[in-house]
Amino acid sequence: MQLELLNEQGQSASKYDAPETVFGREYNEALIHQIVVAFQANARQGTRAQKDREQVKHSTKKPFRQKGTGRARAGMTSSPLWRGGGRIFPNSPDENFTQKINKKMYRAGMASIFSQLARDGRLAVVESLTVDSPKTKQLAAKFKAMNLESVLVIADEVDENLYLASRNLPNVLIVEPRYADPLSLVHYKKVLVTKGAMDKLKEMFA
Repeated sequence: MQLELLNEQGQSASKYDAPETVFGREYNEALIHQIVVAFQANARQGTRAQKDREQVKHSTKKPFRQKGTGRARAGMTSSPLWRGGGRIFPNSPDENFTQKINKKMYRAGMASIFSQLARDGRLAVVESLTVDSPKTKQLAAKFKAMNLESVLVIADEVDENLYLASRNLPNVLIVEPRYADPLSLVHYKKVLVTKGAMDKLKEMFA
């Protein structure tokens, strides 16, 4: 599989030979969907909670007499049928949303995403990506020259200047290969991978 090799100006300089095991896989929509959903589910904290009829603040006084009103009989206002009453099956704060994904499935799913990005022309390789100072303006000008608006950069090493310059750009994310996640790969319109990061991706997903 040959990928486009870009220079600092975003122009195609030559071709980069990428391994077929990572960038030449068949598209597996079901597997990609599974690992993306699992990634989102594992990010949930599960700390929200609801109150049942025992926990809501209410009076134990009978709201109105048992007979003669024409209304349904009621014992207290904490009933789930009442506005402000407790929930019948409340969400507990210790609910676990995690989904298990086997390592082999995860590697195959990530390789399938990389392969589809390469086929769609959304994946390119760059020699390196550096900035002289932690200035957002400088990095934004570099991406503008490369005609990139929404980009995920996978760099072999993210130094302090690059991190500080990129963190205030809303449609830019720069990560190391170990922090590349399936949701970000699908979300951003363009994915740039440095040459050093390509070697690490081979080790991780080949």
